[in-house]
Amino acid sequence: MTRYIFVTGGVVSSLGKGLMAASLGALLQARGYSVRLRKLDPYLNVDPGTMSPYQHGEVYVTDDGAETDLDLGHYERFTGVASRKSDNVTSGRIYSDILSRERRGEFLGGTVQVIPHVTDAIKIFATADADGVDFVICEIGGTVGDIESLPFLEAIRQLGNELPRFSACYIHVTLVPFIAAAGELKTKPTQHSVKELRGIGIQPDVLVCRAEQPLPESECAKIALFCNVRKEAVIPALDASSIYDVPLQYHAVGLDKQVLESFAITDAPAPDLTRWNDIMAAIHHPEGEVTIGVIGKYTGLRDAYKSLSEALVHGGIANKVRVHVLWIDSEIFEREDAVLHLEPLHGILVPGGFGKRGAEGKIAAAKFARERGIPYFGICFGMQMAVIEAARNLAGYNDASSSEFGPCNDPIVGLMTEWDKDGAKESRAADSDMGGTMRLGAYTATLKPDSQVAHIYGTADISERHRHRYEVNMAYREKLESKGMLFSGISPDGRLPEIIEYPAHPWFIGVQYHPELKSKPFDPHPLFASFITAALRQSRLV
Repeated sequence: MTRYIFVTGGVVSSLGKGLMAASLGALLQARGYSVRLRKLDPYLNVDPGTMSPYQHGEVYVTDDGAETDLDLGHYERFTGVASRKSDNVTSGRIYSDILSRERRGEFLGGTVQVIPHVTDAIKIFATADADGVDFVICEIGGTVGDIESLPFLEAIRQLGNELPRFSACYIHVTLVPFIAAAGELKTKPTQHSVKELRGIGIQPDVLVCRAEQPLPESECAKIALFCNVRKEAVIPALDASSIYDVPLQYHAVGLDKQVLESFAITDAPAPDLTRWNDIMAAIHHPEGEVTIGVIGKYTGLRDAYKSLSEALVHGGIANKVRVHVLWIDSEIFEREDAVLHLEPLHGILVPGGFGKRGAEGKIAAAKFARERGIPYFGICFGMQMAVIEAARNLAGYNDASSSEFGPCNDPIVGLMTEWDKDGAKESRAADSDMGGTMRLGAYTATLKPDSQVAHIYGTADISERHRHRYEVNMAYREKLESKGMLFSGISPDGRLPEIIEYPAHPWFIGVQYHPELKSKPFDPHPLFASFITAALRQSRLV
């Protein structure tokens, strides 16, 4: 029988509901249970695919091509369970589907309403595709009290009555602020948030209380009294030194035990936390350190590169070193000498992105890394800029650029108009809709024998996740390879370049896909592990 855990948030946003849900999933796995995690977002965008990273952080892409909320990255990194399209939905998707059905006449002339039509659609999503799973953890985005989240809260309230007894658990994540002037922790915001939730008809079974200061027993008892929960179910959640310490911290204060008791499960196996203890040992006791510069255009918001920053940590875990990341705005190089910012680095990483702003700075970073022999990792846009740099400075195409930036004489990078997807042709035009029209999801590539990437992967065939609508023009391949660049990974049909490298360089690799999306702390992506190994070698030369 599948059991459902519904996670809501109160008082303020950004309390870490996603990390809490991911950590709980990891703890239930450690006890031998199977889990699935999903996110229900109340905003009206159909998905985050067209949203600026400054609005919603990175867009996480699944194997089956869904553009999803970044919390699904936490879910995968903590549990290793691959997310699917069925694990993220928004109000926009729900309403779009319902209105399409109404236009087709599927409601037989009836009035379409939030209750029951919208709430029924939400319930179907929350419970679908869960056969054989012990626990489904559903996180509700936003904050209790937001008007747009009401249909989702009503839907999970209904589910609590419709599911068999002891099949639903409600966890409310809230804030207990510390007022420095008074020197006190204040429980009133939590009380009001729970009151709002109970007014909707949901009584939380477990309260997770985020706080900057330790929560005294007396305050836990006060919260329990006024919020109608057992004192043991008031779970303090303090800041952690690493997000990978969060499962251990939650277990220490009894989160998983209280959740299981809410399902009347009192004989669960003890958790095996060896994996998480080993990860924390590697993080807290490194044997060295390296400094990596990330040259991007969204460096003012780290959530824009969430999976990337975590994959670098995973590379450090694989090498037992601490990775210091310097976030460098690529536009700086268009005003200042790149040497000043790049010379102290042991590795340079240029991540994905869109648009002309900051592109010349990324090209300058690729040139510096190539000429100085510094490890360079170009991801998606970062690979494209490395190829443009080579075309300009090695192959003699002085006007080399990308058609993404406007018309140019030598479009080294151009709009991708068609490609194969599971044996069928996909096509796009310049005036296609922006949302959901890129080359999205997992695609295979064939690696050149004896290339550096073939040795890193240890195989000739790989599958990686993509998110791009521009590609390197294969018409320039022969000229570029004559100048020392190797196209070492190609799509199976031979039409799309997936990987470039310089065999004569210590470590210079560009990939069209996003390897950071598949990296996990207990299973670091081989490219990130190899990149940090190369950076460690570079650190010993400085």
